[in-house]
Amino acid sequence: MIVEVQVFGIQKSADTRKALRFFAERRIRTHFVDLTVRPASLGELRRFAQRFGIEALLDRDGRRFADLGLRAARYGEARWLDRLAQEPLLLRLPLVRSGQRLTIGLAEGEWREWVAP
Repeated sequence: MIVEVQVFGIQKSADTRKALRFFAERRIRTHFVDLTVRPASLGELRRFAQRFGIEALLDRDGRRFADLGLRAARYGEARWLDRLAQEPLLLRLPLVRSGQRLTIGLAEGEWREWVAP
């Protein structure tokens, strides 16, 4: 059973709000990091990229991705991490962490495993 989770996202993201509600309904202490106020550190983003790969972090279907003209962009991992740290709307949200457990996007099935007694 988990005690606390950290949710990285933005308030306007429906999936971020769903994640916060999921943990609140189960009375799990949640630390929310609003990426528009405080961007994720390179180290934090690197942790997700090492587990899932940089492509999993990218929201290539998002509006901000298209607005910046990045649909066809093929950067190296270091360049993407820098870009993601500067532009949180390019991320697939939410990013959720509990200890060593990580998820990207809405992952209620995995979260249910985390909170199972």
